[in-house]
Amino acid sequence: MVTANAKWDRELRFEGAADTAYTVMMDGDSKVANSPMQLVLIALCGCTAVDVVNILQKKREPFTSVEVSAEAEKCPTPPRVFTKIKLRYRVGGKVSRQAVDHAVRLSEEKYCSVAAMLNRAATISYEIYLDG
Repeated sequence: MVTANAKWDRELRFEGAADTAYTVMMDGDSKVANSPMQLVLIALCGCTAVDVVNILQKKREPFTSVEVSAEAEKCPTPPRVFTKIKLRYRVGGKVSRQAVDHAVRLSEEKYCSVAAMLNRAATISYEIYLDG
């Protein structure tokens, strides 16, 4: 079981924490911190990036960098869930295109739990760029 909480600070600002007790600030107005929905998108990027790095390490691919960015569209009416998400993977180093494609596909289809949840509401697509 995982637990988490959000404690009101002021205005629309909250301090969130989970089992680890590391905290994150959230701002419903996105003035001084990321909004909760922005954090969901950041979590997706982080989740799939962890998978890709783990898989490339196991394949002994000589990557030097991995960056995942996301662009999302939201429903115009409440609840304003994500409807489309495009992930962009940028991998540096002398890696094979096939290894990176396989790592991304495994993350998206099997390992990334954040993607598995978001796939129920949004269409997730991706592009891969190799630097090196």
